[in-house]
Amino acid sequence: MSRRARSVSFFAHFLHLSPVRGRPGRPLALYARSRALPATLATLGCVALAAAWAARWLQAQPGFDHTARVPVVVLAPLLAAAALGAGMYTYSDELDRTAVRPWWPRRLGRLLGLTALAAALLALGVPGHPEAFGGPAAVRNLLGATGVTAGAAALLGARLSWLPMTAYTSAVYLAAPRAPGGAATLWAWQLQPGPQVGAWAAAVVAYGCGAGAYAWRGARRERG
Repeated sequence: MSRRARSVSFFAHFLHLSPVRGRPGRPLALYARSRALPATLATLGCVALAAAWAARWLQAQPGFDHTARVPVVVLAPLLAAAALGAGMYTYSDELDRTAVRPWWPRRLGRLLGLTALAAALLALGVPGHPEAFGGPAAVRNLLGATGVTAGAAALLGARLSWLPMTAYTSAVYLAAPRAPGGAATLWAWQLQPGPQVGAWAAAVVAYGCGAGAYAWRGARRERG
C-alpha cells in the first residue's frame, strides 16, 4: 500500500468514517506520529537543554552581565518555533479540509499545548531576573517566533515555515539599536529585556494572528 493510501486509510478511521478496531489508543498514536510529535518533543527537549547549558556557561564567564544572554533568548525560541513549524506538515490535506468534523480545534489545541510545553522548558532552562534577558524574555520570544512560523506554515507550507522568522531575526539582530526601549520595542521585540510592554504586545499579536491563521487554514498544501 502506498504512503498516500495508508494516510487516507488512517484518517478515515480517525474521523470515524469507518469503525476502528484494535486498541482504542491506536488512532491517537498514529495521529501523533503523522504529525511528527515524538520528534518535535525530542527537539524541544534538546533545545531547552542546550539553552540552559549556554545560559549558565555565559553567566560563568568573566565580566558577565545580563546582555550576554541575548543570543540564548533569541536563538533558542527560534529553534523551538522551527521545530513546531516542521510538525505542521500533513500528508492528508484533502481529508483535513473535507472532514465532517472541523479540524481547527485539533490544530489549535495541539499548537497551544506544544507552545505551553516549550515555554515552560525555556522558562526553567534560562535563568535570570524578569528585568533582564532571562526566562520571561525567552518565553516572549517563543510566542512571537511561533506565531510568525505558524502563519508562514499557512501561507508557504510547513517545510518553509522556518524561513521568514529566521530572515527577520537576522535582520533585527543586525539593525536593532543597542539601547532598549523606544520604537524598537515593537519591531525589535526579540532584543528587548523581559518587562518591555511594547515587545510583549508585538509578540502576543504575532502569536494570535499566526496561530489563528494556522488553526483556520492549516498548513499550505505541498507536493511530495
